[in-house]
Amino acid sequence: MKWVNLLILPVILGLSVIGFDVADAANQEKPNIVFILADDIGLSDISCYGGDHTPTPNIDSLAKDGLRFGACYAAPLCGPSRCQLLTGRYPFRTGRTGNHSKGPEPGTEIMIPAMMKQAGYATACVGKWGQVGGKASQWGFDESLIGGGNYWKSGKQGNSGYLPDAMHKFIVDFITRHRDKPFLLYYPMVHVHGPIGPTPDSKPDSVAKIGSAEFYADNIRYMDKLVGQLVTELDRLKLRDKTLIVFAGDNGSDSQAKDTPSTLRGRKISGRKGTLLEGGSRVPLIANWPGVAPKGRVNDDLVDFSDMFATFAELAGAKLPEGVKLDSRSFAPQLKGEVGTPREWVFVQLGKDWYARDARYKLTHDGQLFDLKDAPFVETPVKAGDGDAGASDSRKRLQAVLDELKPVGGAS
Repeated sequence: MKWVNLLILPVILGLSVIGFDVADAANQEKPNIVFILADDIGLSDISCYGGDHTPTPNIDSLAKDGLRFGACYAAPLCGPSRCQLLTGRYPFRTGRTGNHSKGPEPGTEIMIPAMMKQAGYATACVGKWGQVGGKASQWGFDESLIGGGNYWKSGKQGNSGYLPDAMHKFIVDFITRHRDKPFLLYYPMVHVHGPIGPTPDSKPDSVAKIGSAEFYADNIRYMDKLVGQLVTELDRLKLRDKTLIVFAGDNGSDSQAKDTPSTLRGRKISGRKGTLLEGGSRVPLIANWPGVAPKGRVNDDLVDFSDMFATFAELAGAKLPEGVKLDSRSFAPQLKGEVGTPREWVFVQLGKDWYARDARYKLTHDGQLFDLKDAPFVETPVKAGDGDAGASDSRKRLQAVLDELKPVGGAS
């Protein structure tokens, strides 16, 4: 008589042994994903990128023990940026080309949470949701706490006090209840979008005005503090080793929100939020995954916001939607310290304007080529026929990209 391994037989039959379920085992291999999206946070607002003004020790710690990307690009305004992130598709495909454009509506696109739910994930959205269309629950989020605007006003949410603190409590409750299965937490923080007011840690006797540099710095510090508190909770729940934390800004800094310039190590960045310059679309991106993501490494591969879709799908073992033209390219291998298949170009759009960019040059919708050798500080125009062979080759390649994409404009 041949004996059958008693641990293998139940697997073959799809049964459970001592409370062990095959589906549960598969779920345990999937990482929790916490995506923190800070509002109006550009490179100059994060000290590990060289920001001069306000230290961000907790965010810096994620980079020190994880992976920092140096060339991540988003749409330069929150509506199209968030929609691109959640759908894995460029603005001209979804219709969300600006904050005042129409689309998409529920049922017209597939967003990350719906895809992740099919892979067994619990999903939550906590923070800012506006300018995407519909309600968070209509796009696949199981739970949500939505807010924004004058988040610094005490009592904005009834008796809950300071809104960002209420959001943090909601998050802690969510991850505590779902700690035994994989979860996706989409955390579009309300910091530091204007109007910039005081935080609970601001000086009680402050005479600063709304939107001042003092309150702006206070908000950066409080945002960083909340990131640190979330990491602490994941540690407390013993979830850190199986949780990927991704931190990003949704677009460049809004220089009108403070009376100090956007600088990196003393040099002013080209452009700001709402512009198709480096300061508008080049954003911080940090990934921390203990034991998986390499520690303290800087990766300069081109990444754009559409890439979160395919990356999260690969990590979760989720099936990509069929019959949908995705612009997303997974950088999951890079998160694991592997080479992967880096992008050769990224595409950025706002309203009726757009550009394609490679590692050195960008080509705009109206045929202007810019040398980005000294980006994000200087963008040097290169006239047709000028420049070296590299400039000429990039012009041809990037024009071919735009010809293939065939972007169309929309409202800003």
